[in-house]
Amino acid sequence: MKRARVLVVDDDADIRGLVRELLERAGYEVLESPNGREGLRTLYSTSPDLVLLDVSMPELDGWQTLERIRDVSDVPVVMLTARAAELEKVRGLKAGADDYVTKPFGRQELLARVEAHLRRVRDRTEQPGTYADGLVTIDFAQREVTVAGQTVALTPLEFKLLATFVRNPNQVLSHDQLLELVWGDPLTGSRARTKLYVGYLRQKIATAAAGDSPIETVRGFGYRYRPRDSPRAGA
Repeated sequence: MKRARVLVVDDDADIRGLVRELLERAGYEVLESPNGREGLRTLYSTSPDLVLLDVSMPELDGWQTLERIRDVSDVPVVMLTARAAELEKVRGLKAGADDYVTKPFGRQELLARVEAHLRRVRDRTEQPGTYADGLVTIDFAQREVTVAGQTVALTPLEFKLLATFVRNPNQVLSHDQLLELVWGDPLTGSRARTKLYVGYLRQKIATAAAGDSPIETVRGFGYRYRPRDSPRAGA
């Protein structure tokens, strides 16, 4: 079986060495880059399965590097930073990061997060290639979504969220379940995170579908996706 490849982008050689040792012991192939520009070149040439990306780097920082990564790839990106403020985490998630780990981090915590994101990538590749109901059509291979016949541009995180919903139709998904299935982090995530991104996704679908959205709020529990060719409760 091919080993998963992880790219570590950090200007601190000690951090890179620590992460390399941890991941190689766990069976991963590890690539290193000391700055954002080198990291982008390595990303383009090697197509890693996951990126660990430091926020505070000279010249091209983590935010700028993440923005350029998201222009070309939906590879899972875990941000590494010494800043633990909630606003910093929100900034990273809005920018398209998949997760956020604060330095100094526990070795087992970092390894668990890497494994969770890589597991979701494997699960995604094993799923059927397309989905369609009376409103939404998804091409998983091309990451293309149409709603009521109109192409809708989703961020990688919004795409993961929609994919999770359509793969669990008519099932109530709690905030904790969504944090596990989409972010791989049910313990340190928050309901505010899921509420924020479900809101973004709903707005984009409703805009394309003239106000219609198949994502329902189940008050006190979470959210449910109702395929439009399925009858509503009580109908």
